[in-house]
Amino acid sequence: MTGKVWKASFDAKMWKLLKEYSQVVVVTSDNVGSNQINRIRRSLKGESIVVMGKNSMMKRSFTFQAGNNAFLNLIPLFRGNIALIFTKGDMKEVSDEVAKLKVLII
Repeated sequence: MTGKVWKASFDAKMWKLLKEYSQVVVVTSDNVGSNQINRIRRSLKGESIVVMGKNSMMKRSFTFQAGNNAFLNLIPLFRGNIALIFTKGDMKEVSDEVAKLKVLII
């Protein structure tokens, strides 16, 4: 996929999620393996969607998204490795589920 096509498809995906879901949880994902991310995705399937991508692309999508300016407040949080969890359910339940699947590194 060429760069412009990929960016347009990513924007379309993010805009759809921003319109469909009313809440977003920003989670840092430093030192998190792909297995752990997949377990989190499976446990949240149906009620939430986990999106990981390039921060610059996520910032771009949030900036170009017209309609909900509340999402613009999240842009300063896009530092380092992050994941966005879009949810319609209770944010406390999503947070508890992610914490339950967290692996401690010693």
